[in-house]
Amino acid sequence: MKLIEKTGVIASVVLISGLLINGMPEKNETVKAEVKKEFPFPDKIDFAGEQAPLHIADVRERLDRELLTNANLHATTQLIIKRANRVFPVMEPILKKYNVPDDFKYLAVIESGLVNAVSPAGARGIWQFMPETGKERGLEVNDIVDERYHLEKSTEAACKYLLDAKTKFGSWTLAAASYNGGFGGVNKQITFQGVNNYYDLLLTEETSRYVFR
Repeated sequence: MKLIEKTGVIASVVLISGLLINGMPEKNETVKAEVKKEFPFPDKIDFAGEQAPLHIADVRERLDRELLTNANLHATTQLIIKRANRVFPVMEPILKKYNVPDDFKYLAVIESGLVNAVSPAGARGIWQFMPETGKERGLEVNDIVDERYHLEKSTEAACKYLLDAKTKFGSWTLAAASYNGGFGGVNKQITFQGVNNYYDLLLTEETSRYVFR
């Protein structure tokens, strides 16, 4: 009897779900059209000149998630645009000087929202350098001076990191991923999984979303 009751409940749930999804096709198509109009999905997209394989369903869904998640963050977006008017003109010529693609200025947006943020882990500045990583890239970090807060010098340090990562991993996309997941962390997963494409790697959720963001 309990099995029959349980089966009946499951059948009811499946039936109701089917009605919700398929019962009103005209309304569903209208909703889909409205969503597509309000949040248009690109036919193609690239990061630093490297095309994202949007023909792969998982890649499309990961991009779609970030587009929809950020679509209604109007106040945050407006604040970042205002900060960008001050910060980007400083960053852009430095990126160009080091031959780092201009897209990487948006990495700083992801990291800090273009403010001198302090993370719980101890990363600081617009580019969110940890103390040792900053020192490795030529920044002075001690109890008196902390150049992680210096926009020009920290941008140069970020360029040095990214150039090393590009040389190591062979793509700007993986270089960007390593900025979040760590040089050693990404390299470990490439070795373990036997693939060297960001879109094929199984990474932590944050790093998996990073390039799309």
